[in-house]
Amino acid sequence: MTTKQLKTFAADEISKHASADDLWITIDGSVYDLTRFADMHPGGAGPIIEYAGKDATEAFYGLHRQEILAKYNRYKIGTIEGFQTQIDWYEPGANSTVPYAEVSAFQGFKSPYYTESHFKFKTAIRTVLDGIADEARSYEDSGERPPDALVQKLGAAGILAVNMGPGPWLNDYPIPGGVSPQEFDYFHELILHAEFARMNAPGFVSGLLGGMIISVPTVLNFGSPALKAKIVPAVLSGKKRMALAITEPYTGSDVASIKTTAVKSPCGKFYIVNGVKKWITTGHWADYFSTAVKTERGISMLLIERSEGVETKIIKTSYSTSAGTAYVSFENVKVPVENLLGKENKGFRVILSNFNHERWTMIAGATMGARCAIEDCFKWANQRKVFGKRLIDQPVIRNKLAKMVSEVESIHNWLENITYQMNYMDYNEQADKLAGPIALCKYQVTRVLHNIADDACQIFGGRAITKTGLGRRIETMQRTYKFTAILGGAEEIMADLGIRQAMRKFPAGARL
Repeated sequence: MTTKQLKTFAADEISKHASADDLWITIDGSVYDLTRFADMHPGGAGPIIEYAGKDATEAFYGLHRQEILAKYNRYKIGTIEGFQTQIDWYEPGANSTVPYAEVSAFQGFKSPYYTESHFKFKTAIRTVLDGIADEARSYEDSGERPPDALVQKLGAAGILAVNMGPGPWLNDYPIPGGVSPQEFDYFHELILHAEFARMNAPGFVSGLLGGMIISVPTVLNFGSPALKAKIVPAVLSGKKRMALAITEPYTGSDVASIKTTAVKSPCGKFYIVNGVKKWITTGHWADYFSTAVKTERGISMLLIERSEGVETKIIKTSYSTSAGTAYVSFENVKVPVENLLGKENKGFRVILSNFNHERWTMIAGATMGARCAIEDCFKWANQRKVFGKRLIDQPVIRNKLAKMVSEVESIHNWLENITYQMNYMDYNEQADKLAGPIALCKYQVTRVLHNIADDACQIFGGRAITKTGLGRRIETMQRTYKFTAILGGAEEIMADLGIRQAMRKFPAGARL
């Protein structure tokens, strides 16, 4: 494949190509021949002809994201001689230089939490995910299943395994950035979840990772050696997919009220499972289901393979059906007794075991989603002109940005503090000390998302309610942020849990 040779043009040459039949424009010193493109322009030929033979930089960035220039780069024919470009061009894997668009450590500030290992890991993850972002958004739009080839590519790169956090399972996989399993910690994982959120494809990411993150730990921590050997490598390599099936049409947070039953067969070798589950993330794509069931004297957890009697139907929610959110039916499904996770009638321990980690991953993604909104609002406020002024020149806009920045920086510093504790606490200490703070942090981050989505919509106006174009990331956020407020424990439940946990530590003799 030959590379097109770009030419250099004198500035006065551009104005000679100013008709519909010979139409050049310039954008930040680059010269584009749009003669053949004008009639194909989605907005009609008029807006392009208006700038024929002229500089269209301000007009272009008032209507389009920079990625459009990359998409139509084939129309670029050269550059203006001696022109110094004014606009930064994003390079895959690079950090944003927009204030507060990144965690402060990645914008030159000092941090006690991040080492060179974290910087290498972040660059490696962002480079990979930047490379698949367009594909991810195409599946987000189409609602199709995340493709096997892509999932297995991420599995081979170790990107699925690191979603499980630090642990011995990492010894079997490469870790991006050359990080060793011994140095991988929760700050590496925090970076990972933030980078996936940055792709702005929440349904796709849920279909890819959502079910896996909350279901695989039930096997890692409570499955038999044989079950672990069968399930874990298959899922972390991307060859199989897995979901957590707890919620039912009749009950959500009140797990004790589930109606799905598991009755031992007369031979004692199987559980016979009957019931339904609803809103099961990744469920429509799943090969395995870590499933809460009612047994003789309580709640148990079973690993159920997709087999005869298991049916799934897609549920359309506010984000993409690429998430595979499903209604799952179990009708006389035979499950080997060896597929019991933990002990019979002791399933609550299995269910509760991963709540802290699940909620923490959601907070990590939410804070980056908020940062993406802030980045876009900063950019838009600087380039958008209304009544002869930039938006950023209006005090009311600066006030909105101040609120947005203050809220996200506050919540992220809390998240980093919790993450630091996770690095130095074993499971039992985390369960004792962090359940409350994580619940409250999750409650607060969803309030932050609510406020930032609201202000971002006002800054972007109609573009914030348009799925494509300049406000794309804002539209996605305002449409989907409630998932974080509901999944993994509703806001009200989180707030109450946090205070109830605090009351357990409240000193009996404390008085005013």
